[in-house]
Amino acid sequence: MNIYIDFDDCLCETARYFTGLVANLFGKDVPYERIKFFDLQRSFSLSDEKYELMMIKAHEPEALLSFNETPGAVKTVNEWIDKGYRVSVITGRPYGAYEASREWLDAHDLKRAELYCLNKYGRENHVKDSSFSLEIEDYMKLHFDYAVEDSPLAFRFFEHLPKLKVMVYDRPWNEDADLPGSLYSRCYDWDMIRSMVTEE
Repeated sequence: MNIYIDFDDCLCETARYFTGLVANLFGKDVPYERIKFFDLQRSFSLSDEKYELMMIKAHEPEALLSFNETPGAVKTVNEWIDKGYRVSVITGRPYGAYEASREWLDAHDLKRAELYCLNKYGRENHVKDSSFSLEIEDYMKLHFDYAVEDSPLAFRFFEHLPKLKVMVYDRPWNEDADLPGSLYSRCYDWDMIRSMVTEE
């Protein structure tokens, strides 16, 4: 059994961190429940300059290491690994965030989970001779049985896997999203996600 898990807002509460960061940097009070777009620049109504500053600050190691676990995530992932499932955390974070991201996983008892930075949005050049960086063509060679994802923009990365079961973690920015088909299920917590992963 191979399982894909997105990092931000599936394993950890990234958007909740951003609400505090935007308040501290720019004095903007945007409650988590009002983050209606995956595009955070749009959700927080930021200029290009402010958005760039926010993203730089959010990807500093001390920031990445401070994100809170999404309740139930660690327990569930370790249960899967104990059963012999292969769990791959595939994130759109920039490659430069790998070390802090790996440290976060290790510190949260997820040392056995694999971590890959996938160039989902063309933000960076490929890191050559790396075991953790994926370009789209590399990713397309991988097979998964289940996926946990919160971003509707990432659904296109599942089109090559017609039997993939996708658990969409319910978040304010995906509440109005149309799920692509019957294999996509909206999940409200990790207990619900765990209940949907069954032996084939």
